[in-house]
Formats: sequence, C-alpha cells, structure tokens
Amino acid sequence: MNFVKTTVLIALSSLMSLAMAGEIKPFNQKDFDTLTSSGKSVVLDISATWCPTCKEQKPIIDGLMKRPAYKDVTLMTIDFDANKPTLKKFKVTMQSTLVAFKGVKEVGRSVGDTSQEGLESLIKKSAN
Repeated sequence: MNFVKTTVLIALSSLMSLAMAGEIKPFNQKDFDTLTSSGKSVVLDISATWCPTCKEQKPIIDGLMKRPAYKDVTLMTIDFDANKPTLKKFKVTMQSTLVAFKGVKEVGRSVGDTSQEGLESLIKKSAN
C-alpha cells in the first residue's frame, strides 16, 4: 500500500512541477504574434546544434524555465541554420542569442552568455 501511495505522490508532484513550468516550444510566427500582442512574456532562443556555447546554455535555460517564477514565460526555440528569414526579422546575426519580449516590446538581448545569473537576468526582464 505504501508503494502505491508513494508512486501516486511522485506522479502528482511531477504533474504539479510541469504546471508550474514555463512552456518551451519551437518558434512559430503565428504563436509569437498571438502571445506578444496579448502582452505575454516570450524569450526567443536562437541556437545551432553544432554550437558549443548553445550546448552550455541549454541545461541552464531548461532549468530556469522549470522555476515557478517563469511559469508565464514562453521560450521559443529557433534553429540558427534553418530559419534565416526569421533571424533577419529579429536582427540576429549569431547563434547563442536570446531575445526577451514583454508583449510586443523587446526588453533584453543576450549573445553568448553561459552564466546562470546572466541568463536568468534576461528571462526576468521578460517576466516582470
């Protein structure tokens, strides 16, 4: 019986942590426009599979997005090599770039930062 209770508690706890996490999804112009025009917080994460800086950023960003403080932030991922027109629109010239929006307004930008403090500071600009 204790095993069943423990299993149920772990499952519920996992579901609760997901409900308190910010959403991470691939960039889609329609979704971006809908979110920003309604005043939502969005962070664009432009990365490349071959980029060592991007690989350092990913676990930090993923961890930050699981925090309750950022549950209302949507992180949209953009492949640096596959989405050149989108990069041009956002004036992005390098991989490992993050661009934060609060509604339609850009509130911060970071290139090549791999520190937890720096990345969190950028996400906070969008969340506040």
